[in-house]
Amino acid sequence: MRIGRRRFLVLSLGAAAFGKARATEPLWSALRSGEAIALLRHAAAPGSGDPPGFRLGDCSTQRNLSEEGRAQSRAIGDLFRANGISSAAVYSSQWCRCLDTARLLGIGEVVPLELLNSFFGDSSAGEQRTAALLAWLRGRRFGGPAVLVTHQVNITGLTGEVPDSGEMIIARIHQADPVQVIGHVATPA
Repeated sequence: MRIGRRRFLVLSLGAAAFGKARATEPLWSALRSGEAIALLRHAAAPGSGDPPGFRLGDCSTQRNLSEEGRAQSRAIGDLFRANGISSAAVYSSQWCRCLDTARLLGIGEVVPLELLNSFFGDSSAGEQRTAALLAWLRGRRFGGPAVLVTHQVNITGLTGEVPDSGEMIIARIHQADPVQVIGHVATPA
């Protein structure tokens, strides 16, 4: 049987997507069971750091999500639902770009958590802030899916990984051992 070039391309892309979905299934299973958490870097927000005069709680003084970032956030929420997670414990940095990312996921009430706030402007605080977050995580039992929306520096401090905007690092938190990164889930296109 002869398959046309266009149909072959569609079948190939479909097979690749299926293979990719199967490859990430253990990550989603670990999230669904509460065995792992998702550390999500906020979605696309043009620029770096925050402008002079930044004030927590005043979004007009902060770097905010772009239209692309809002679309990414909704797509990430769709990805959670497509993988069997329609509800999760959702914690967020108090920065507007993180809170907006978390809310647009549409998978649970968003709890602002100071421990997830960026230390980009004060790298000397990184070690202490990371230790405090790790202690908090070790003291929690989520009992199901948990998503922490935060900043690149926070995720890097905790895991050693450098995620892109909208990328998730899936990790297990052990009582004594270091954080165990079990995979990445890329930003949906």
